[in-house]
Amino acid sequence: MRELGTFTIEASHPALEGHFPGRPIVPGVVLLDHVMALAGGVAGFGAVKFTRPVRPGDTVVVRVDDETVGGERFEAAVGGQTVLSGTLRRAATSSLGG
Repeated sequence: MRELGTFTIEASHPALEGHFPGRPIVPGVVLLDHVMALAGGVAGFGAVKFTRPVRPGDTVVVRVDDETVGGERFEAAVGGQTVLSGTLRRAATSSLGG
C-alpha cells in the first residue's frame, strides 16, 4: 500500500461538539471527508468498516492500494492500528478540455 498522507482532527473541530461529551470521538463522516481530500478525485466509497474510534489529536495515516479490482482499497490507522478501511471509487475523467 502507498501512503497518501496524514491528518489530525483538533479538539476544537465543530463536529465534535456533542459527539460524546467528556470522551469525544471523531465522527465517521469527518474521517471519510479527510480520506477523500487526501486521495483526490474520489466519487464515493464502496463498503467501509470502522474498527476503532478516533479521538481528537490522534494522527491518522491513510494508505491506498492502487491495484484493487473494482475500486481502490484504502486503510487508515492510528499508532499502527487500523481504524477504518474500505474501497473508494474514482470520479470518471472527462475527455473534454475546459
